Amino acid sequence: MSPLWIPILGISCGIIAILAGAVFKPWLALQQRKMELDANMVAEKAAQYAAQTERLEQRVRVLERIITDKGGDLADEIERLRDEPVN
Repeated sequence: MSPLWIPILGISCGIIAILAGAVFKPWLALQQRKMELDANMVAEKAAQYAAQTERLEQRVRVLERIITDKGGDLADEIERLRDEPVN
């Protein structure tokens, strides 16, 4: 190699490192922020699904109680449940 290539190679490596740092760091920060937003969205949907599942389980419990209850009047029980507000 001639002595002229050594400084050119050194300067080129420095410029490439600076440009890569200027482009790559913000890109990594953007990707991290996207992942955080996605994680928050998934957590919110999971909470909504859990709440929906709980409501459905409560309704199934009520239906099971109505079906297995031998002492009560079924029509009165159904009408009473219709009048209750849904959460």
